[in-house]
Amino acid sequence: MPKPAQHLRKRWITSPLIPQDISRQMSSVSPFLRQLLYNRGIENNEAAQAYVTGNSPTNPDPFQILGMDEAVEILNEAINKGLKIAVYGDYDADGVTSSAILYEFLSQIGDAPRVYIPNRFDEGYGLNLEAIEQLAEEGIELIITVDCGIGSVDEIARANELGMRVIVTDHHQVPEVLPEAAAIINPHRPGDPYPYKELAGVGIAWKLVVAYLQRYPNPEIDPDQWLDLVAIGTVVDVAELTGENRHLVKSGMALMRMHPRQGLFSLSQVAGIKLDQLNAGHLGFGIGPRLNAAGRMDSARAAFELLVTQELFEAARLAQELDNLNQERKNLLNGIEELAVQQALAADEEQKVIFVASEAFNRGLVGLAAGRIVEALYKPAIVGHIEDGKITASARSIEEFNIHEALKHCEDLLERHGGHAMAAGLTIKAENVDAFTKRINEVAHQSLDGLELLPVMRIDYDIALDRLKPEHIPGILNDVAQLEPTGHKNPDALFSSHHCKVLRARTVGNGAHLKFSVRDGLQEFDAIAFRQGHWATDMPDYVDIAYTIEINDYMGMRNVQLNVKDIKKSEPKPA
Repeated sequence: MPKPAQHLRKRWITSPLIPQDISRQMSSVSPFLRQLLYNRGIENNEAAQAYVTGNSPTNPDPFQILGMDEAVEILNEAINKGLKIAVYGDYDADGVTSSAILYEFLSQIGDAPRVYIPNRFDEGYGLNLEAIEQLAEEGIELIITVDCGIGSVDEIARANELGMRVIVTDHHQVPEVLPEAAAIINPHRPGDPYPYKELAGVGIAWKLVVAYLQRYPNPEIDPDQWLDLVAIGTVVDVAELTGENRHLVKSGMALMRMHPRQGLFSLSQVAGIKLDQLNAGHLGFGIGPRLNAAGRMDSARAAFELLVTQELFEAARLAQELDNLNQERKNLLNGIEELAVQQALAADEEQKVIFVASEAFNRGLVGLAAGRIVEALYKPAIVGHIEDGKITASARSIEEFNIHEALKHCEDLLERHGGHAMAAGLTIKAENVDAFTKRINEVAHQSLDGLELLPVMRIDYDIALDRLKPEHIPGILNDVAQLEPTGHKNPDALFSSHHCKVLRARTVGNGAHLKFSVRDGLQEFDAIAFRQGHWATDMPDYVDIAYTIEINDYMGMRNVQLNVKDIKKSEPKPA
């Protein structure tokens, strides 16, 4: 039987010490920060300064993206002729922020566009034929997709038949057959020369605005006014925080700290986030879930309206609505997670890919539930909602297995599919589930047999806690702050300490989390371990811990806290 999350063993890999010759080449930063940067592939002063300041090593011309020239000219013609334009977005934070950027830009340069965001429950992901028909009846002449459309061959063909032109802006993996759109902007297209491929959907939409204003300048419109939305969509969509993305997110968070738009200010209030202390974690775990809750629980329209409203009371109302939806989402997810994990644990242990589905699973939460199964079992997981003989599912994967490529081997059994290496969506007839489960597991066995599948924790530094003096903490925290914004492919600084004496362990958060203290020599630190409350019933006297260092600000009291990511029972010290 696979082990549940609380007992899943993790492999700690401690980074090698920075070689002295490379350390000397990064003399512009502190020795401690040099090690952190070296662990992230940085090996000279120029790269170190670019990283710390958040400046992208290059400033790619948006016209390098295939299709950008055509898209700008089509858009300019539509604006000059006063054509009716629709922005067609996705219902997640990436799609909603993308929609908000184009809505505000087109409103400033001409007429406000029609914004169409499909309902996850009634219409599903991406373009759909009914929506195309509806937009045609409304007299729409140009559709601009954001964060979707690259796989919508039939839908765009129908739009063409109805006399509408379509510009696709998308960042998802490109299928073999492209839609016959008037222009397609996606850096993943074969032969696309754009040097940075990891932009989120919101980054692609923003690039269209930048390119337009580069060719047709308007001194009254600064594209940087939308970097706050670019930052949110990029972080929440778990795009890589490297290169250009890191520069965009760092700039966007600076904008939010100084001049937050009304909706984001109100949302930060209900989320308990102090904008002057904003970091990427607040976007990923505070702002993002509330924006996504709208599309997961009801309609994403409320999230879009929050981002574009300038009215104080309307922003406050919408922020509270999203906060309520997010709490409802949490409550529902707990029940779905428990049932999904139980089904996964009951599956054949030889299965490399877990597939579970139920009529009881909320369609908007299956992706989150799949993520929880991956966390619990470290296996690729697909969780689906059953309705009318079909299963609408979301997949989440592990680093060792590209779920998007695996689904290609099964596409004859699927109604539709798409996504990334680590996350995908699919629709399948219930009658094909057994054949699909068999085949995708055959693919997984070919890829994964012989590998030791354990989640890896990459440790930046191994620190003896008795040497971590109070006077060292400010300098360490300052160096760690230089890594912001942190996230996918640019992780938080992670440290480890061994043989720590455990003091005062107890659970918090209805037993879900562990609050405790550790001591080594004369040094004692408070610690919190989220989703690890199970340790309280069997806590060893001495533990090894992997953790980040943070300041806990509670009721005006600020103190250093270790945010513990993993706990292991200490081996006895050698005699």
